Amino acid sequence: MKKTIILSIVLLFVLLPVDAQCAMCRAVLENEEGQGAAKGINNGIVYLMSIPYILVFGLGYFIYRRYFRTKK
Repeated sequence: MKKTIILSIVLLFVLLPVDAQCAMCRAVLENEEGQGAAKGINNGIVYLMSIPYILVFGLGYFIYRRYFRTKK
């Protein structure tokens, strides 16, 4: 069980390059020189996508600690 939790935490913090744009956003932003706005859009999408996962992980951890902690 501890290995699963440690693996989950490690995988949570592994950074991988991700292109998270939809097809329409990609088509509009590919024409721009420098690609600064495209990188900003990608970072914003990944940021917005990560928040629900962090909240669900936090809630799961809270429930796990509440129901499976050892009685002293």
